[in-house]
Amino acid sequence: MNSLESRKRLLVAESELNRAHLAQEWTAAVDGVHSLSGQARTITSAAVAAGSLVAGLVAFRRARSASAGGKVHWWQSLLKGGLLAFSLWARSRPREKS
Repeated sequence: MNSLESRKRLLVAESELNRAHLAQEWTAAVDGVHSLSGQARTITSAAVAAGSLVAGLVAFRRARSASAGGKVHWWQSLLKGGLLAFSLWARSRPREKS
């Protein structure tokens, strides 16, 4: 076997090792993306629950201030609208199958 054939065999072997390494890295990246999307779903669920809690508290305070003849502040209306928009957005997102 001459040096050219040896070099060719070494390059082919190196290429196969690189392919295997790339496949492992790709699998690790896909697993990372799945983990990140699961965390994002958890955070979204927590944010929706917190938003619902805040909306309930705002509604409760509004009912108390309305019964006392108080004026509704602009920031309360803005907060309620924002929470409603976020809630609608979160519910309209397609659910990913786990």
